[in-house]
Amino acid sequence: MRIAVTVNGTEYRREVEPRLLLIHFLRDELRLTGSHWGCDTSNCGACVVWLDGTPVKSCTVLAAMAHGREVVTVEGLANDGELDPVQRGFAQCHGLQCGFCTPGMMMTARWLLNRNPDPTPGQIREAISGQICRCTGYENIVRAIRWASDYEAGGSR
Repeated sequence: MRIAVTVNGTEYRREVEPRLLLIHFLRDELRLTGSHWGCDTSNCGACVVWLDGTPVKSCTVLAAMAHGREVVTVEGLANDGELDPVQRGFAQCHGLQCGFCTPGMMMTARWLLNRNPDPTPGQIREAISGQICRCTGYENIVRAIRWASDYEAGGSR
């Protein structure tokens, strides 16, 4: 089937099999490998992208379901070569170790901060509760998201 999907602001038209998952479309068809394919069961959250502004686990969405819609991946967070504050926060606060969960965590973090610019650590933990990190114990991830929040507020918190 033929689909047209806008990904990170660019429209792509492709012929795809109806059963192709969005994560495979992004990684294999568009070569956007920032989003990771982890569990294929929607448990880990490494594959989180935004579909029309809402975080989704792209291993549970068919590429055909994205037809006519807008997808944002972790590559789309940077703006004109400048890292998003969430991306900077993960680097500053060591919010990653192996990095496998990082793209999904960043997408969820940016979504949270867009809706709540000053989340509490508990609100951050709730937002990322659908994602698994096997390395960090989440402390540095929460710190990274708080860092981004503080940075966006001009360091005033």
